Amino acid sequence: MKNVCKYLFIVSVAMVAASCQQRELNTRVSNTTGWNYFDQKTTNFEAQEGVGNVNPPGMVAIQGGSFTVGEKDEFLTAPRNNETRTVTVNSFYMDKYEVTNLNWNEYLHWMDFVYGKVAPELVDAARPDHKVWREDLAYNDPYEDNYFEHPAFSFYPIVGVTWEQAMDYCQWRTDRVNELALIRCGAMRLPDYEILNREFEEDEVEDWVTENPGYELTPFERPSDEDPEQTVTLYRVSFEWIRDKFVFNTDKYLIDDSYVPEVGRKPRKDSYGVDRKVTIGDGIFVTGYRLPTEAEFEFAAYAPVAGEDGLTIEGKIYPWSGYHPRDMTKKNLGQLQANFVRGRGDMMGVSGALNDRHVITNPVDEFAPNDFGLYNMAGNVNEWVMDVFRETTFQEASEYNSFRGNIFSHPKLDENGKFEIDSLGRVKLEWGSSDDKRDVRDGDVASQFKTDYPLPMDTTGMSNLVEYKDELTNVLAPRITKNTRVYKGGSWADRIYWLNPSTRRYLEQDKASSKIGFRCAMSSLGNQIPGTPVK
Repeated sequence: MKNVCKYLFIVSVAMVAASCQQRELNTRVSNTTGWNYFDQKTTNFEAQEGVGNVNPPGMVAIQGGSFTVGEKDEFLTAPRNNETRTVTVNSFYMDKYEVTNLNWNEYLHWMDFVYGKVAPELVDAARPDHKVWREDLAYNDPYEDNYFEHPAFSFYPIVGVTWEQAMDYCQWRTDRVNELALIRCGAMRLPDYEILNREFEEDEVEDWVTENPGYELTPFERPSDEDPEQTVTLYRVSFEWIRDKFVFNTDKYLIDDSYVPEVGRKPRKDSYGVDRKVTIGDGIFVTGYRLPTEAEFEFAAYAPVAGEDGLTIEGKIYPWSGYHPRDMTKKNLGQLQANFVRGRGDMMGVSGALNDRHVITNPVDEFAPNDFGLYNMAGNVNEWVMDVFRETTFQEASEYNSFRGNIFSHPKLDENGKFEIDSLGRVKLEWGSSDDKRDVRDGDVASQFKTDYPLPMDTTGMSNLVEYKDELTNVLAPRITKNTRVYKGGSWADRIYWLNPSTRRYLEQDKASSKIGFRCAMSSLGNQIPGTPVK
């Protein structure tokens, strides 16, 4: 027994020593050239390490892995456009909740405060479409009038936003989070929001601009306080200055050296002690909010977490445990686990025994979360994903991080070689035809129709299909385009079939619906995110 104990002690010491062994790779000296890092006598190369993922606010960390993506149930009249196959998804982050009306109103408030006086059309472009609540044979006026602004709906999911608006929100959220990170670490000052409301009389302009170089003022007219029928000319900061200098954009900050926000109390310094901008290498920026890919959404919805045996349950039909729309536990037996339509005209059950309790959407934190801790991954609202829709994507998609919709873009330069800025203060992007991969290996039958027929054509027998004033191409052209996007998850107005996360539908990216919302995702960096504990 003594020898056994001695052996176990030696093994234990060896294991501890191995675990405490210093890593050979380091940021003091190069393992390939032997030159020292941070050496002011040489090129003073700065080497960083240990910078991991920045935990994004409001998100759940999801460890990726392999799983069976695709249809989990058979429905004879449904299209088979998502056949089963095994794919691997990298670790990523996903919003715990769907984006709410309150979240969107915060965004709109910022847009109005910054752009409302100089470019109100930009604010209008960010507004949700109230008319999505209109139905010809339903009285939905209270929703149209109140759903987006009334505090009773603050924590309900935003709807009526297009795919394009959702992507703009993701970019805005990225920039605000990264801007706050710079402010908190002392590398940048809080923007002077007061300047956006200041108005200058003509005799104040020259002195103020002299004292505040870099600002641009532009004239505008407003009614006179003494005589409302008369106008007076005043000056405010220009739209161009707000767009180019005031609005923080992550890409603009990182790649445009001419854009240097006002330095904060603790500017970053290089090894020589010279002030410098914070870079990606400092590790304080989030990688960027975006819509989830279709594969990520499906993975996050099913939450295929491995048990103690290292295996996961495949073939679930819905995001919750089990295969039933109702809770089968003793405590909540019979209660519905999502907001959807049970049958024709049955939106929420009967008075005194409401089953899902909501005739339209529900607050985003209602119903139990799935095993990843995500709420309403089925029901409530459908959700936009990044992918372009094609019926046969499953036949061609990559085995890891599968996605259709890539456009390999690069910053657009003006004639002077400077980065161009769009109306929202972001770096403009451009790409060549060979960089647009939305149609690559497209096997969708509908998109293979030849539609560039010469006109006029013989329209005999087609009077029931199209008016003669319309081009025939309007009939023959497929509905599926490069801008047709996937949405998933099922909604308050859908039958239970669509609550299966493997089902997929599509809509043009500039269209909106009262049944479609979204949540954001974000890629992870470096090591895989720790696994979700088994419940």
